[in-house]
Amino acid sequence: MPGRKKRSVPKKPAEILAEVRRSQTERDRSYREQAMKLLPHICGRCGREFSGKTLRELTVHHKDHNHDNNPPDGSNWELLCLYCHDDEHSRTAEGGYAGGSTLESHGEESLGHNPFGGLADLLKPESDQADSETSE
Repeated sequence: MPGRKKRSVPKKPAEILAEVRRSQTERDRSYREQAMKLLPHICGRCGREFSGKTLRELTVHHKDHNHDNNPPDGSNWELLCLYCHDDEHSRTAEGGYAGGSTLESHGEESLGHNPFGGLADLLKPESDQADSETSE
């Protein structure tokens, strides 16, 4: 009978419990859960303490900005509140990672264009410009 739908078999309590335990184990392995167990529930920047429902406002920041670098000792993590975490990422977005441009941080060569290259000559006093023109 093509028009009939199969009824889904309800899960047994043991199956539901096993599924819940499996998902809990996966969550415990996640770096956020590990960080929350290892580190004090205090923002690493502003020093605000978190507990209970406010723990959700505490985030894990990767110090080297590499989300795949999750050592079991937590040495690449720091707990930051939402506001400090936002501030940290806005600073790195403006100046590139580690305070330099992203090109410099990846070791690539300069593009060869310097927008302020001739600025020093333009800002010289007129007497200096006249001296440099006569010496040429």
